[in-house]
Amino acid sequence: MQISVVIPLLNEEESLKELHDWIAKVMQSNHFSYEIIFIDDGSIDDSWNTISKLSNENSNVKGIQFLKNFGKSQALHAGFAKAQGDVIITMDADLQDNPDEIPELYNMIAKEGYDLISGWKKKRYDSIIAKNLPSKLFNWAARRTSGVKLHDFNCGLKAYKKVVVKNIDVNGEMHRYIPLLSKNAGFDNIGEKVVQHQARKYGQTKFGMNRFIHGFLDLITIWFLSHFGKRPMHLFGALGFIMFAIGFAFAAYLGIDKLFLNPTGRLITQRPQFYIALVTMIIGTQFFVAGFLGELILRNRTDKKRYLIKDELN
Repeated sequence: MQISVVIPLLNEEESLKELHDWIAKVMQSNHFSYEIIFIDDGSIDDSWNTISKLSNENSNVKGIQFLKNFGKSQALHAGFAKAQGDVIITMDADLQDNPDEIPELYNMIAKEGYDLISGWKKKRYDSIIAKNLPSKLFNWAARRTSGVKLHDFNCGLKAYKKVVVKNIDVNGEMHRYIPLLSKNAGFDNIGEKVVQHQARKYGQTKFGMNRFIHGFLDLITIWFLSHFGKRPMHLFGALGFIMFAIGFAFAAYLGIDKLFLNPTGRLITQRPQFYIALVTMIIGTQFFVAGFLGELILRNRTDKKRYLIKDELN
């Protein structure tokens, strides 16, 4: 199979039939062998019934229904696990991503050898204040922190080699940073393609301003995990050593001063350096303990299912 199209969705019943027909038309006109995997992330509208009807009409349509809303990252994880195509295309279900981009995205992966191609919605039809400006700030911070030079990390329209999606773990809300997850996994041939952004035709956006706050917090998390996820003691141990060394230096200074330089001076407990030494040595010890606990957790963790599937089609 050449292409798997993975589409996570939440309450998008109005757009699903039109999106399916558009994708199927593109696939047939280019003679691609394909599958479309819809992941219903706990919709409360008629989305699942629509997917069921599409599946009955087209055997290339597959569906996964979650018991409740687990989030876009979990939906992508489930879709990636089921995908069988040589190239996996992800897109949103709201018709803001253009299926006509699929052939060129496929060629960039299959023929030009990229591991991942990320879409760049250079011209957007979203609110400038509510989405465009925060998105630019978020993407600037992501580029500076991650070292991955993309203009639009959060674009839903992306293309991957099959080996990439089978070897990255998308969890929490890390779907925004799949290019960075791929780079950390060793797939660093990452490209970018300007794609057409279309105004939302049905319904309302599912994302508010809080996603940017969550995005920045996730960026800090993934920076830590990419640098110290497998060796937390390297960070906490270094911080602990620095703090403990500062405290020990102050304690040594106080001891030498009291014993040899100024034995008749103030009591050590009346001097601010004593409390600085005490606090920094305690903090240093706590950093060491945090590092040890991190190492113990890392070595004893067991994998846990992050979502529950209610039903599947095809």
